[in-house]
Amino acid sequence: MAKVTSRRRITLPIDLCIAANINAGDDVETFVDRQGVISIVKQQAGAAKGILKNTPICPFVNENDLESGI
Repeated sequence: MAKVTSRRRITLPIDLCIAANINAGDDVETFVDRQGVISIVKQQAGAAKGILKNTPICPFVNENDLESGI
């Protein structure tokens, strides 16, 4: 069982780190759901690559429109 320190730090058990392929120095993202469950997810380079490849492009927006909105 992990304990939270006075600085709100938690040491992850080694078996969980091995299962999630988390190593010292890795970047992780944390999330809390509505039930208070905390999730820790290892960030991976290129994980979102291609996620928008099938997203249709709006033909009514051009570069000038984008710049004028800034």
